[in-house]
Amino acid sequence: MLPPRPIPGIALPEPDSSRPTSPDTATIAPAPNTPMAHSALPLVPFNSARDALRAWMRDSSAGDQVGAVRALEYAASQGHLTAQYKLGRMYAGGEGVPTNDLKAFEYFSKIADENADAIPGTADGRMVGSAFVALGSYFIDGIKGSYVKPNPDRAFDMFNYAASYFGDPDGQYNLARLYMKGQGTARDPRQAARWMKLAAEKGHAPARAAFGEMLLRGGEGVPRQPVLGLMWLALARESADPAREAWILERNDAAFASASPADRTAALALVERQQVATGASPSRGAGRP
Repeated sequence: MLPPRPIPGIALPEPDSSRPTSPDTATIAPAPNTPMAHSALPLVPFNSARDALRAWMRDSSAGDQVGAVRALEYAASQGHLTAQYKLGRMYAGGEGVPTNDLKAFEYFSKIADENADAIPGTADGRMVGSAFVALGSYFIDGIKGSYVKPNPDRAFDMFNYAASYFGDPDGQYNLARLYMKGQGTARDPRQAARWMKLAAEKGHAPARAAFGEMLLRGGEGVPRQPVLGLMWLALARESADPAREAWILERNDAAFASASPADRTAALALVERQQVATGASPSRGAGRP
């Protein structure tokens, strides 16, 4: 089985490059008739959401985490997308605040509800696409002790929208996993391979490894192409994070160990060709002597 991708993280734009927001935007709140997820910190008055983001950067640099969170809460209450996304990430990962998946879920929901038509490829579009992926991840398992219950159908919807509209590689990878397992949709190995390939072509390391294994195995509508499979596994190994994605290194090493010398040589030649085409620096490993 393939591990899910964690709640995604992307580089945030600087406050001055963020889109302007209206001071009349409603403050964030849980959906009607649902339990209150949290009591917001007191909102400190600022002249604008942009001023609050500058205060967040200043307080963060000074080590004032309480002040930084209050500034972000104010900007988020004014509908500032970057602040909402940052808070969602913080509560999802416990970054400077206690981990609170329900708070994270509500911030990501706010983003998805109000920005589903953001332009793909823009800074806003990347954050909104990541928010949809995060929601899909929460719908897979639900949030214990909350009104967010496991809902594979909703997870499929979230990943599918992130993958198809925003072209988000995390969304494409997770959508492929659902097609592989038949979770939230009918099992479809061909669709799984299609979405996995799209994510792999964007440099997504887990997708590269998974697509490589699909080509190594073949079957169920996916042609067996061992050389290409080894190539994708080698590319995955070189772009993987060894601390978080040790499984990629293990599967690459096992595949190369069992491959024929001719297939290994041909695969490494393809890897070098890819590196030349993309301007990447060749690296050792992935079956290299």
